Amino acid sequence: MNVTPSVVASRGAPRATGRLARGALAGAAIAYVAILLLLPLIGIVAKAFAPGVSIVGDTLGRPEVRHAFLLTGIITAITIAVTTSFGLVVAWVLVRQRFLGRALMNAVVDLPFALSPVTVGLAAVLLFGTGGWFTDFFAAQGIQVLFALPSMVLVTIFICIPFTIRELVPVLEEFGLEEEDAARTLGASIWQTFRRVTLPNIRWALLYGIALTTARALGEIGAVLIVSGTISGKTETATIYIFSALEERLDAQAHVVALVLAATSILLLVGIEWLHRRNEQARSRT
Repeated sequence: MNVTPSVVASRGAPRATGRLARGALAGAAIAYVAILLLLPLIGIVAKAFAPGVSIVGDTLGRPEVRHAFLLTGIITAITIAVTTSFGLVVAWVLVRQRFLGRALMNAVVDLPFALSPVTVGLAAVLLFGTGGWFTDFFAAQGIQVLFALPSMVLVTIFICIPFTIRELVPVLEEFGLEEEDAARTLGASIWQTFRRVTLPNIRWALLYGIALTTARALGEIGAVLIVSGTISGKTETATIYIFSALEERLDAQAHVVALVLAATSILLLVGIEWLHRRNEQARSRT
């Protein structure tokens, strides 16, 4: 059968159009990332180093800055521990169990996405502030919740609850029950099945959830600003320090601290992605 040049051209036109469409979409995605992500980061770097490289050492050497990073690290570590532990349990229950109220529980998990952090902070004030529902109880125990570390941890945990769960649920659904059922059939306990079967299958989703939780905890300011009281050297996190420094026209110091927070989050996500790809390459070679 002879194929005329016109037929060949007509067949090649859709392919060329498809390539152009894919190229346009790729260009739009790159432009989107460059404009919304890279340009702000470049601006922060430029502002941070505008007075000179020495500003980094001067800023990080300030006692209030070091305390702000320490407090941020403590809040983030506690948040990761709590949300990871409960996130594993909640995700497993949502996927593996069927019970009355499951749909409601699934919706409640996403509640922090819908609520403004400021609303979360105001709710904490209602519960633990003067005349609050639980104020007398904690006061009798000698525990100060509001304008102290406990309230800052509580609101951060609430805001970060969904990240680990929403990373784990689709992965648990994807690999199903076959491997877990096989392990239990061979006599493995629930803990052995989780450690040797479930956890290896969900480890990368868990790590991504931890990374997203870390980034969110490091950057939280709305709720923490309300419940902390913004006491310098006591309840001032890194993000609150940035807010205060900008108000005091210490722009360079604010940008240095912001750059450290951004770099920490980016390096964590990039590191996990690099480890994931390296693991996938190693598995493909075997």
